[in-house]
Amino acid sequence: MTAPSHVLDRVLVLEMVRVTEYAAIGASKLIGRGNEKAADAAAVEAMRNALNQLDFDGTVVIGEGERDEAPMLFIGEKVGKAIGTGPRIDIALDPLEGTTITAKAGPNALAVLAIAEEGGLLNAPDVYMDKLAVGPGYPEGIISLDKTPTQNVEAVAAAKGVHPSDTIVCVLDRPRHESLIAELRALGCGIMLIPDGDVAGVIATTDPETGIDLYMGSGGAPEGVLAAAALRCVGGQMQGRLLFRNDDERGRARRWGITDLDRIYGLEDMAKGDCIFAATGVTDGSLLKGVKRRKNGVITTETIVMRASTGTVRRVSGEHRAVRHP
Repeated sequence: MTAPSHVLDRVLVLEMVRVTEYAAIGASKLIGRGNEKAADAAAVEAMRNALNQLDFDGTVVIGEGERDEAPMLFIGEKVGKAIGTGPRIDIALDPLEGTTITAKAGPNALAVLAIAEEGGLLNAPDVYMDKLAVGPGYPEGIISLDKTPTQNVEAVAAAKGVHPSDTIVCVLDRPRHESLIAELRALGCGIMLIPDGDVAGVIATTDPETGIDLYMGSGGAPEGVLAAAALRCVGGQMQGRLLFRNDDERGRARRWGITDLDRIYGLEDMAKGDCIFAATGVTDGSLLKGVKRRKNGVITTETIVMRASTGTVRRVSGEHRAVRHP
């Protein structure tokens, strides 16, 4: 277990809860309204405002694009009210993971954030990433992106003491995954197809109640780093490999200092040292309850917050009085 960090002071655990709560509450006003961009923008504005109230020197290393795509929280953006003087913090964030889900009032939309000491999080460009994850309790190295999906499922099934047909794999429901899904179904695997939200999909491998054994497939690199930060806190194994569709994306990676474009990143390559992960539900899902608006202006939230150095996982239920809420 990683030694506790003096930089990531214990008070920051609660502060991260507040940040994701504010983003989730901001996005929740747009649930079911059919406007993905407005929902995302509301979450971004709320998260940026909350981060800028904190006494640290923060740098967004995983965000929602680059500087020319504002008002998103872009890669390289500085946040916090102690820039140049406070502790230096790397931040990975997705103010609204599941914009389409939120617009359609579907399940599992989250406001997500991870922080680490400077240099602790992979500074990955906003491109796709091939991801592979399994929950805790398996021999180190049991999964590998150098193996086929069949080989990975067979290895996990053997370690679990079951037939491959008794495993369940979580996969994003995308046309690009047709061949992956066909290979898994040929094995007899159960497949949980999710419409969006692969951070929650990766975390689901760590919860026996979900029944999910592995996560496979490609999705956003920012979400990959966030998921890795979560697994650092609760256990499990994960690998990621950046995927590039064109020369522009390869050039973007090189600008962020990535020279080996085919590298397979392990869990600690993506999130090392002490880190804190927090997620607040926007809509109801398997991981968290969504934001609810009750009588008399009361807003309720549910958040999960984890810390790598202690292995602590907390669930925080919040009640917010709307008239007092910033």
